[in-house]
Amino acid sequence: MPADVLVAYGSKHGSTREIAEAIAETFRSKCVDARAESALTADPHDARAVVVGAALYTGRIHAHALRFLRAYEETLAELPLAVFGSGPRTLEPEDITSSLRQLRSGLQRAVPRLRPVSLMVFGGAVDPHVLRWPFSRMPAFDARDWDAVRDWTIELAARRDFLETPAIR
Repeated sequence: MPADVLVAYGSKHGSTREIAEAIAETFRSKCVDARAESALTADPHDARAVVVGAALYTGRIHAHALRFLRAYEETLAELPLAVFGSGPRTLEPEDITSSLRQLRSGLQRAVPRLRPVSLMVFGGAVDPHVLRWPFSRMPAFDARDWDAVRDWTIELAARRDFLETPAIR
């Protein structure tokens, strides 16, 4: 089913999926038709704009998000695109800055042609009860800032270069 904004995500344990769903819901609250869908099945051809969410693991962008970006690189180069990463354990400025650097670098290496109108990093979450050893021994954390997710989405919805005019590159 087509939507104005496609929010495609690569998520291993669900934290990034939950952020993507919150982004789609926030767009809908601003009267922008949006849907969140796994990057494995998402297709951007009928969307007016695309947000791609990727879990960040040890400095790497989730493989499903990278596969989506590469498979649809030509289409995404003609659409307004925003990208978010999730993963830092804290919202300390150095953790966010490091993750943003990793996201930017990973995108530049994988899909240098794409020029997102916005890049953002949100904190991640880990529930060790759903992980396999040795990750099941990690301490639980949830550094997601739902106000920041909402605020970023509202900002995107208001940007002329994201929804109001086509981004032709």
